[in-house]
Amino acid sequence: MPNDGRFAAVVLTLFVWGLAGALFGGLFAGLYQMLAVLGVSGWWLPLLAATAAAMTTATFYSAMPVALAGAMGGVLGSIGYLVAAGHRIDLATILFVTTLSGFVAGVFYAWTVRGNPRPLAGPLTGMLAGLGAGVVLILGLRFFEGPVGMFVLAAGVVALVGTLFEVTERRIDRIAGLLPVAVGAPLIAGLIASVVGAGIWLMSGTTLGALDPGTRDAIQRLVTEIPPGALGGMLGGAVTGVLLEFMGYRLEDRLRRGGLD
Repeated sequence: MPNDGRFAAVVLTLFVWGLAGALFGGLFAGLYQMLAVLGVSGWWLPLLAATAAAMTTATFYSAMPVALAGAMGGVLGSIGYLVAAGHRIDLATILFVTTLSGFVAGVFYAWTVRGNPRPLAGPLTGMLAGLGAGVVLILGLRFFEGPVGMFVLAAGVVALVGTLFEVTERRIDRIAGLLPVAVGAPLIAGLIASVVGAGIWLMSGTTLGALDPGTRDAIQRLVTEIPPGALGGMLGGAVTGVLLEFMGYRLEDRLRRGGLD
C-alpha cells in the first residue's frame, strides 16, 4: 500500500508539473519572440523572457487575486486602446496602456488588502528564480556554440525555474514581508496586464490585417515557436517535478499547506 501511495504521488506530480511546465514553456516562447519584435537582443532577451514568464506563472500559481486584478486591468486597457486607435495597432503603445491600467488595478488591490504581504511571496520567488535561470541560460548559451531550438530552451528554463522556486520559496516567503503590498502589488499587476495586452495585440493585429509585412513575419515566427516551447516546458516540468519529489520536495505536502491557493 505505501508503494501504491508513492506511485499515485508520482503520477500526480507528473500531471501537475507537466501542465505547469507546458503553460510556462509556451509563455516563455511567446515572450521571447515578443521581446525580439520590440528590438530586445543579446543576453537581455533570454534573461527578460525567463524572468517575466517565471513571475507571471508564479503570480497565477500563488497570488491569484493579484493576477486577476492585473488581467482585468490589461483587458480594460486593451479595450480602451483598441476603441481609440481603431486599425492602427502599435505593440509598444498597447503595452504602455495596459501596464498603466494594470498598475492602477494593483493600487486598488493593495488598498483593499493592506497589511497582508503573503500574496507577494510567490511572485517575488518567481522573479528571482527567473533571474537565476536566465543567468544560467546565458552562461550555457555562451559555452555552447550553435543553434538551440525553442524546445531545448524551454525545457531548460522550466527545469531551472522549477528547481530554484522550490528550493528558495520558504526563504523568500520571509523576505516578502519586508516588501510593502502598496509597492509590490501594482508592479506585479502591471506585469500581468502587459502580458495580457501583448496577447490581445497579437490576436487583434492578425485579425484586422493592420500590421506591416515585417511584423507579420515576426508574429508568424512567434506562433510557430509556441508549440515546441510548450512541449519542451512540459517535458522539463515533468522530469523536474519527479526529481524534486524523490528529493523530498513533495507536492502532497504543498497541498496540505495550502500552497496552491
